[in-house]
Amino acid sequence: MPFNSQPPIPKKEKITIEYLVDQLKERLNVDLEACNSTVSCKRRYVTEAELHRPGLALSGFVELFTYKRIQIIGNTEKHYLNSLSSAEQKKAFQNLIQFDVPVIFLTDSNELTNELIEMATEVHIPIFRSSFNTTRFMLLIRDFLEDQFALQTIVHGSMVDVYGIGILIAGKSGIGKSEVALDLVERGHRLVGDDIVILTKKNNVLMASATEMNKHFMEIRGLGIIDVISMFGIRAIRYQKRLEVIVELCLWEESDDIDRTGLDRKNASILNVDIPYILLPITPGKNITVISEVIAMNHLLSHYGYDAAKAFQEKIQKEISRKKSRAKTFQRAIEYFEGDVE
Repeated sequence: MPFNSQPPIPKKEKITIEYLVDQLKERLNVDLEACNSTVSCKRRYVTEAELHRPGLALSGFVELFTYKRIQIIGNTEKHYLNSLSSAEQKKAFQNLIQFDVPVIFLTDSNELTNELIEMATEVHIPIFRSSFNTTRFMLLIRDFLEDQFALQTIVHGSMVDVYGIGILIAGKSGIGKSEVALDLVERGHRLVGDDIVILTKKNNVLMASATEMNKHFMEIRGLGIIDVISMFGIRAIRYQKRLEVIVELCLWEESDDIDRTGLDRKNASILNVDIPYILLPITPGKNITVISEVIAMNHLLSHYGYDAAKAFQEKIQKEISRKKSRAKTFQRAIEYFEGDVE
């Protein structure tokens, strides 16, 4: 495709347990209580988004134990431990903590005996307890970790929320991307990012955001830097939006493959995610802002099952199939004019 994105930004290699716990408390409102010393949390790291239930490890099978993952002890694991004698519990728990696991989370308000907690403390493995049930807790923590370790890339363009559809306006430098985005903002739409847009792959969709430096700022050539939130208010911006359509602006004389009907749909692949792609030639007097709004509304119609190009094609095919014996002239859309008198 003519549209090109930059190579993926290396994902985070690791995050500390301290950062993970703080974010779970502050951003996701997960209640977490430390069961032992948290000093080691600054030096222990999570390196992947997957979680692990250590039931087999507790029973003694550790050949395929993925100890580098966060360990979740829920009702099943706790009931297994409760079925054992005190000595057997220590032996089973030793099967787990003999490995350098990053952290252990207890869900459903489950508790471990003081002996087991002391064993974990001796090898500097932090333990936290939450009242959340296991399914909900794992859903929240996995979603957070997938975001932290997600693939990212940087693209050059302006990202705008138009009628709820995330449109990335791309094109070569100086072609007018920021001006179109500014016009859309003035018409009531919302700016996500200008010039530099970060795309994050999450759950097989691309989420767009500005950088910390350029969020809600725009550069208009000849004018300079403007602050959108100060000029248009909070309603004119948003910090994140799913990317749904790419519109690349090009000069008419440089465009040699323009879709005239809308039947030849094209996609651009970014981080192995296919995004609808429209190559839009610009000429003097062409209202790109209104066309961008129409692109958003057309995408909404398509999402709800209506495709204007296909509907028009079907209408032509039906007319051809009728093979009526009538004069080869264009027929009016209405049989009888009733008059137009005010």
